[in-house]
Amino acid sequence: MDHQTPEAPEGVSVSAARAARDLWVVFSRLRRRIRKVPQDDDLTPSQVSALTLVGKHGAATASALAAAEGVRPQSMAATLAGLEQHGLIRRSPDPDDGRRQLVTLTDSGRERIEGNRQVRAEWLARALEDRYTEDERQTIVEALTLLERLTQP
Repeated sequence: MDHQTPEAPEGVSVSAARAARDLWVVFSRLRRRIRKVPQDDDLTPSQVSALTLVGKHGAATASALAAAEGVRPQSMAATLAGLEQHGLIRRSPDPDDGRRQLVTLTDSGRERIEGNRQVRAEWLARALEDRYTEDERQTIVEALTLLERLTQP
């Protein structure tokens, strides 16, 4: 990590600016690393991402999912077709507009998402076990308790 003295916004200490920058970098890297944890070989990364998105949003149209993923509607349609072939999503008429279809998870889709979360959680726990001492893990737990304040309004 680069430990140069960061430019601090007016009224913000150099230590707060550095902590903010370093925290952003570490969380971004950790998030990318967790996403790379091997999962289901039978799904493409686009399919895993779309499946997760459907799980987060609940019932959604293909166009809304495409917008959320930042892809063309045609690309999302192809991704959803693959998920439907795997039995992970279902499409049903939108009760508010019969011309549109809503995409939802099937029970298998929910199980797949939960399985992926479990694999990632196990990877993270194992990495913490293997790469840190007990004292270091306790320090991480204490730091996370402090960081929890950032999630409060």
